[in-house]
Amino acid sequence: MFNHSFIINPGTWSGEGKILLNMVEEELIFNTTWAIHPRDFSGKVQCAQEIQIQGLSELMRNDLSFYDFQAKSFAVDMENQNVGRIIGTGVFDEKMIAWEFRNSEIDFEGYETYTLQPDGSYTMRGEYVTSDQFRTQIEAKIWHKSKEVPSSPDESQENGEGS
Repeated sequence: MFNHSFIINPGTWSGEGKILLNMVEEELIFNTTWAIHPRDFSGKVQCAQEIQIQGLSELMRNDLSFYDFQAKSFAVDMENQNVGRIIGTGVFDEKMIAWEFRNSEIDFEGYETYTLQPDGSYTMRGEYVTSDQFRTQIEAKIWHKSKEVPSSPDESQENGEGS
């Protein structure tokens, strides 16, 4: 995927940003960690994203799978405790990676766009909307923390990584 290492090469990414909720008037500051695992035998890349919102004790977790990589597109699955499992589509070019989800059955849609910066970090923008018109807007910056990542998602919990 051109010169991208995010979601392609195994490693750990860290980030920070803000979340704006249309039901709340304050900005929520958060930190995030991505654990990107090596491609499996079928070419699928498994990722675990943990999000810690300042002032809240519990972590939010998204499990993502990226697969079916084509010349400028890919497929993505996301699973979390709020939405369950949802399937989306992604695109990329030399400077950007993006994906979107649309599910009319649960009336959920959203997107995330990651723009490559000259230093190898990414700026991220995203937005999600649910059936009750609950809108979440996200802005963040992520950067490569290390190339060390456990060989399986379960090991990150055992080794205390990702928190």
